[in-house]
Amino acid sequence: MDKFRFLKWQVYQDAKDLFSCIIRIGGRLPKEYRFELGSQIIRASLSIILNIAEGSGKNSDRELNRFIDIALGSVNELVAALDTLKDNQLVTKEEFDTMFRRLDNISNQLGGFKKKIKKSQHVSH
Repeated sequence: MDKFRFLKWQVYQDAKDLFSCIIRIGGRLPKEYRFELGSQIIRASLSIILNIAEGSGKNSDRELNRFIDIALGSVNELVAALDTLKDNQLVTKEEFDTMFRRLDNISNQLGGFKKKIKKSQHVSH
């Protein structure tokens, strides 16, 4: 297995780019929301990155799949948080749409990983 193989994965790069945008959004939230909402969206975004990395180091496809599922859960959490921020005029519709497209792309890439894993499991049986 390639050590630190996640560094070459496009989904990892895309998740890092998303994280940079989320930090900016979290940092400009009104002070009364910055700690709870800002730190929550930052943690969810970081969780995507860290679960991709952690899963890549696992020895079995089953374990990698589990971490991909956790990353996908964080993608869904972040979509819900950003949708709520949009509804409360804390991010614009344009910002939400941009973040949604990025999250959708990351979700599709992670889903592709899951399909690839499932296919390789069927081949090895």
